[in-house]
Amino acid sequence: MSTAPTLIDHFDRTISYLRVSLTDQCNLRCVYCTPSPLSKLEHKELLTYEELLRVIRVAVGLGVKKVRLTGGEPLARRRVDYFLDGLADIQGLDDIRLTTNGVFLEKYHTHLLRAGVRKLNISLDTLKPERFKQITGFDEFAKVWAGIQLALEKGFSPVKVNMVAMRGVNDDEIVEFAKLALRYPLQMRYIEFMPIGNDASWGRDKLIPASEIRDRIAVLGRLTPVSQKHMDGPARVYELEGAVGSIGFISPMSHKFCEKCNRLRLTSEGALRSCLLSDDETDLRTVLRSGGTDDDIRNIIIKTIQSKPKGHVMDESPTGCLGKMSRIGG
Repeated sequence: MSTAPTLIDHFDRTISYLRVSLTDQCNLRCVYCTPSPLSKLEHKELLTYEELLRVIRVAVGLGVKKVRLTGGEPLARRRVDYFLDGLADIQGLDDIRLTTNGVFLEKYHTHLLRAGVRKLNISLDTLKPERFKQITGFDEFAKVWAGIQLALEKGFSPVKVNMVAMRGVNDDEIVEFAKLALRYPLQMRYIEFMPIGNDASWGRDKLIPASEIRDRIAVLGRLTPVSQKHMDGPARVYELEGAVGSIGFISPMSHKFCEKCNRLRLTSEGALRSCLLSDDETDLRTVLRSGGTDDDIRNIIIKTIQSKPKGHVMDESPTGCLGKMSRIGG
């Protein structure tokens, strides 16, 4: 029996992970993610569910084993349950994950479980309801926290809670976030603020290096590194002394993980990107809608992977990546 071919780029990195943005829209308006001025793709500009499933099916045939659904907020797109059912039918897709803000988990958790989604990343930048409203524009903290509790109750695992740490915004809660790992089987993850989009919210003064975050958390106990597997992603994970959960750090600015990057991104409007922090992308939507064959899709995927840069250069760029995070997918 033949096995799927392996996708390897020019720097000997095996690409096995596809992040798929279902929509550029979100029910929240987080200050570091939402484009300014607010814009919205027309429905016809988004890839249809059938187009998304076709691309994913071809990518899996090439050797992709892991798919993460992102947005915007992926669960905000209408009839997402239909898409999830189609995703569950793709043979060879071993690992389906979701990044969400948690607001719609109560509504869709049964559909996610039926589709085989077990691994969740839930975005939450503050434990203070009033600050949550300031950061996101909406008073939905209670729904997000209820979604996290529901995810644990229903057996999703791992459940990772992502905090974008921003100096002067929420850094006074860094230790309080880590304390949640003492009480719950959660992976509390700290993400360095990144220069994505042309919004004025980016400023290097807001960036908190992961090393500083780790030093602050150390007041709670010893942090012991956990060995990582190839499919585990870029987070450096630590066990916290006395905790039932764990602590993770994602540091694209201070501690690049480009040499281990195994991912490709499909934006909500059908562009393939080999790097989150590079604006180079390949138009796949036009190929899909002009009679392109599966071989054409395969060739574009391979070509995009072969153009994957060795690493990002955000530390050398005054403006950062101009692409909108809500369109690219987090």
